[in-house]
Amino acid sequence: MMHDPLTAPADDPALAADTTRHEAWEWLRLFHSGAVKPQDAQRFKHWLARSPAHASVFREARAQWAVLGPASAGVLRGNADAAAFHARHLARPVLARRAFLGAAAGTAAMAGVAGVALFHPPAGLWPAPAGWGADYRTATGEQLEVGLTERVQVTLNTQTRIRRRTVDGRTTGVDLLEGEAAFDLSSGSGARPFGVVAGAGRSLAESGRFEVRYLDAKVCVTCIEGAVRVEHPAGARELRARQQTVYDGTSVSSVALIGAANLSAWRKGELVFTQARLSDVLDEINRYRRGRVVLMNTAARSRLVTGSFYIASLDLALAQLQHAFDLDARSLPGGLTVLS
Repeated sequence: MMHDPLTAPADDPALAADTTRHEAWEWLRLFHSGAVKPQDAQRFKHWLARSPAHASVFREARAQWAVLGPASAGVLRGNADAAAFHARHLARPVLARRAFLGAAAGTAAMAGVAGVALFHPPAGLWPAPAGWGADYRTATGEQLEVGLTERVQVTLNTQTRIRRRTVDGRTTGVDLLEGEAAFDLSSGSGARPFGVVAGAGRSLAESGRFEVRYLDAKVCVTCIEGAVRVEHPAGARELRARQQTVYDGTSVSSVALIGAANLSAWRKGELVFTQARLSDVLDEINRYRRGRVVLMNTAARSRLVTGSFYIASLDLALAQLQHAFDLDARSLPGGLTVLS
């Protein structure tokens, strides 16, 4: 049975909009799960009737289905977990539900894509389930500063979700569920290590500044000032200022020195790329910009980009990239742009 959707604070339109989009996709997942019950249809009707925005967002989600097929096929080719999920989903019995699905009946042909797309969203088209149980979160294009304790200040970048870790009522760290966050720790006598758990590893620091980025099952830890210890089942790394390490579920990289231009660029309002694939550049732009850009030109995906763009002017950045790589742009409902 589908969980009752979370309700975003009424005074935060951006979070409310993100929550409504997530709810729309959760309804689509339910309709394709093979476990729909008659009472679910009634709940869906009540959800649609909450506001005109709910019906509009659901229509947009269905319109975006036209491009989810190719995108999700790419996910299946490159993600073994997603492919396994897809196979399990297709093996489920499908219940007769034509009589009561109402507005969702037209999506039945995409049943296999629905489960894959919800749990492995292409280009960050909607929040993945891993980030739903957060204490703090940011919407697309939003940054948020949070004072976790008297000595710990956290800045959440766009599309980021974190959850507090406490011992005896005292905050000892956070779980970074997804996204990117910067941690500023002031020094003090008797200061205890503050921990950030992301994926298979944990980063510990007593003072200084560091950043942790957790996207696509990879974690990047960057020390800005002071020292950070990164603990991982494959080994530990000690980082100093301007040093970085990357890990996934099974391995951790050696320590690397990073250039000054890349250091905390997002906190300065910039996106900096050095010999980055165009597909990766567009994925990063999608994290900051409302609407979504999908690159369907296979030949252009591996073209390399070096440069910097202002976060406040990403439409200009897209125009520059479109011109530089001779791409055609097509706008679809729901703020979707297809480059081919």
